[in-house]
Amino acid sequence: MSVNDRLRQLPSVNELLMQANGLVEAEGHLRVVHALRGALDRARQAVRDGAPLPSRDELIETARALLQASTHERLPTVVNATGVIIHTNLGRAPLSRSAQEAMMTVGRDYSPLEFDMTVGERGRRGEAVEQLLCQLTGAEAALVVNNCAAATVLMLAAVAAGKGVVISRGQLVEIGGGFRIPEIMTQSGAHLIEVGTTNRTRLADYERAIREAEGRAPGIGAILRVHSSNFLMIGFVEAAPIEDLVQLGERFSVPVLDDLGSGALVDTSQFGLRREPMPQDSLRAGAAIVTFSGDKLLGGPQAGIMLGRREWIERCRRHPLARAFRADKFTLAGLSATLRHYARGEAHREVPVIRMLAMSKSDIARRATQVSAQIADWLSANGLRAELVDGESTVGGGSLPGETLPTTLIALTSDARSPHEILAALRARGVVARISNGRVTLDLRTVLDDDELVRRLCSV
Repeated sequence: MSVNDRLRQLPSVNELLMQANGLVEAEGHLRVVHALRGALDRARQAVRDGAPLPSRDELIETARALLQASTHERLPTVVNATGVIIHTNLGRAPLSRSAQEAMMTVGRDYSPLEFDMTVGERGRRGEAVEQLLCQLTGAEAALVVNNCAAATVLMLAAVAAGKGVVISRGQLVEIGGGFRIPEIMTQSGAHLIEVGTTNRTRLADYERAIREAEGRAPGIGAILRVHSSNFLMIGFVEAAPIEDLVQLGERFSVPVLDDLGSGALVDTSQFGLRREPMPQDSLRAGAAIVTFSGDKLLGGPQAGIMLGRREWIERCRRHPLARAFRADKFTLAGLSATLRHYARGEAHREVPVIRMLAMSKSDIARRATQVSAQIADWLSANGLRAELVDGESTVGGGSLPGETLPTTLIALTSDARSPHEILAALRARGVVARISNGRVTLDLRTVLDDDELVRRLCSV
């Protein structure tokens, strides 16, 4: 019998569906159809390679295995043992328990998202969160959108569309996902005016560009400062301070826009790190609008936070893009709960990102000793050895590049398995680690629950 004749004997998807009723009830019609098609594709290739024709039961079991594999590939949560606190690929900042509960609460029932309960009329979305932001930072007004990239686009579109925006060549940055400042400026309708050099831009460079544009269309719409969140420039460098830029802008009636990227509401130098720019500083200096992320050093849900003078924030609020970029009820609920931790002075205890930054090396060493003892049998059964070694945690998420925090690592080695094989085995259990000096390392600074890590490793 030819290969084509054998292939024609394979059952159709509909025929297999009639035999897979239980699977359909458990997984849903569409998912089972997709899995059965995958099983048939594999069977066809196997037959072409000389394998015998599979039975219908075997095809259904293959489909079942494909369904299980697809479920395991998309674990709802993972244990972050990399030591990277704000891990973009793992969802950035984990939320406090209060923020989680607030987001679940607004999802269970209706909420006064745009309703004023006092007067019984339509209210403004996010008004309570914006008031809290103003109280914490001293801003005149605030606006929350769905991420910081959206905040940057909206800010430029509302303030400087059709006009020139002066920016240092050293700040024409690209961050993760291909977000490039020059391209974002083009999308906003503003015109890029580069000044200075890659490593040195003086205040006089900005002034020269503004003077050259005086009396000529389209004119200058804004001065833009962009913080280099994900790289560090050292050596022969110079940049104009925000205070000087604001004074220059006031002389020529040009607003200064400050994109901080990560931004922090607490002084990161208290953790032994370099001081990350704080929105409070830029607002005090007189910046018209300051933007930063909600899910980085703030430790809340994904959001773009815009703070500044009332006239400029209101201009952004009225812009048509504001509706396209607006935050939903889940974001606002989680952000509100996160900000309340700061208002109560409990962020160091309740916000996971801040708690991880403040964690001492001695506390991590104590936990690492306990975890190593708890997983001893699992290590032995898998031919692994564990050793406690000194290491460094990083902040991540485009925040404080080059800065590290001292930690104690659980280093795993094996005579029979390579580091990459060990990493793959950990991932299969929902644990993400990293390789350092040729060894797989677990950094408990970023592990939220030691018992969960032990459970995942030791479960059969």
